[in-house]
Amino acid sequence: MTVPLDIEQTHDLIDYLRGRGLFAKDDVCAAVILRGGVSNKTVLVQGPSRSIVVKQALEKLRVAADWHADPARIEREALGLRLLEHLAPPGSLTPFVFEDAPLFLLGMEAVPDPHENWKTVLLRGEIAEDATIQFGALLGRIHFQGTKLDEAAIRPIQDRHFFQELRVDPYYHFTARKNPAAADFYAQLIRDMEAAPRTVVHGDFSPKNILIHQGRLILLDHEVIHYGDPTFDLGFALTHLLSKANHLRLTRQLFLQASEKFWQSYLTEAGPLTGERDFESRACRHTLACLLARIDGRSPLEYLNPDEQVVQKLAALELLRNPPAHIPDLIREFGSCLP
Repeated sequence: MTVPLDIEQTHDLIDYLRGRGLFAKDDVCAAVILRGGVSNKTVLVQGPSRSIVVKQALEKLRVAADWHADPARIEREALGLRLLEHLAPPGSLTPFVFEDAPLFLLGMEAVPDPHENWKTVLLRGEIAEDATIQFGALLGRIHFQGTKLDEAAIRPIQDRHFFQELRVDPYYHFTARKNPAAADFYAQLIRDMEAAPRTVVHGDFSPKNILIHQGRLILLDHEVIHYGDPTFDLGFALTHLLSKANHLRLTRQLFLQASEKFWQSYLTEAGPLTGERDFESRACRHTLACLLARIDGRSPLEYLNPDEQVVQKLAALELLRNPPAHIPDLIREFGSCLP
């Protein structure tokens, strides 16, 4: 898909931002293309008095598999960012600046320096207890506050098209096709998820979408936010902590402990939501589904080597035959599967 502005042509982007009045015509601006994301082009533009991050949604994602998605999802991300400003704790989001739907653009205030991506920190084997607790509390707060929304606030995020296109199809359906023995498990989990809309679901709650600034976690990337089953977020997040336990043998026990701390912190903030029937067991099943999907789905975890991929796949397939009903049991059993 061709659009009139390619933000990675940074001179054009700076002219565009000046045209919107976000920088003065005589401001000296510098632009840096930010790498790492697969679904958007992202550029940091720094001026004398402010810094703005601009995202442009891609139609073809930057992964090895042939994966396409509707770039109009940038409108959902802009909506999500504005909505989360009312749900998440103050200071845990990048403030919204502008949206340009025809150009598939979103602008937000940049996180001040110094900051670091939490995934990068974790892959060094550095696990701060406070960050793990914040991670669980942030998700629990979003889910709890999301249950209080009225119908008018829920209506714009009821459609799950982008979640289906970027999560359910490439993670669950794609993985099920590669693992016929797990097909019934995935089919039932999808049915259960669709039958359990309870609150705001971020849909991409992972360490790669967390920046740490002055000890505070700041959440990014809201393009698949919707009103749905919160246990997907739990499974998606736990998968990243458990996959790092698989990858980093020397700090394995610390990552397993961090997974439990994340869960306990989440419970403290999420309130009565977690007392619903099958809530924890669904979270367990989503964790297993995501553990396998991050091996055999369209977006495999790049840091797992071939041996670690085999270990994680076999562990997930074994556990999903008789899924644990409680998160601590799942963490323990997954840990026991690791060499």
